[in-house]
Amino acid sequence: MTPEILIKQINFIKEIDKLKYIQRRTKLFNSNRCENDAEHSWHLAMMTLVLAGHSDRPIDILKVLKMVLIHDLVEIDAGDTFIYDAAKNHTNTEEEHLAALRIFDLLPKEQSDEFIAIWEEFEDGNTDEAKFAKAMDRFEPLLQNASNNGGTWREFDVPYHKVYQKKEAIKEGAISIWAYAEALLNESVKTGILKK
Repeated sequence: MTPEILIKQINFIKEIDKLKYIQRRTKLFNSNRCENDAEHSWHLAMMTLVLAGHSDRPIDILKVLKMVLIHDLVEIDAGDTFIYDAAKNHTNTEEEHLAALRIFDLLPKEQSDEFIAIWEEFEDGNTDEAKFAKAMDRFEPLLQNASNNGGTWREFDVPYHKVYQKKEAIKEGAISIWAYAEALLNESVKTGILKK
């Protein structure tokens, strides 16, 4: 490895520290504090390690870990778009694509190409790994909102059908986790923390 490669990698490492400053709307479990994107990515990585056995199909766990750790890096430039935002599309905007090119381009070419490909695979959501990564990405805030008396569902007056529609992606990666999530959504309606 040349010193030039190391310098590029260190510059990338410094740049992605900015992820710690990107605030999400969802709050930490049983807390009033919003989580940041770095905390979210770390939690998804741990969830992947713990819950990988629930994937409906064999998956490359390392690839899923890469996906959950890098999928939100684009938010350094593009910001976090709230999943229930009616005015802005939550998926793969042009703004996010430009951010991916800029941020991953800080790396040496081989790593840059790999990270862009992994980010695009996650965004496309067609592979077994991407489906499981997206399941984790949708499951974590569901658990957080349930632990926070409705959390962002209540704060932004999000009805059951919208939550259900967004969370249904969980079943594409792990039907047993979806069964748990669906039951939790229905229980949230019964307890009044999610409006029907």
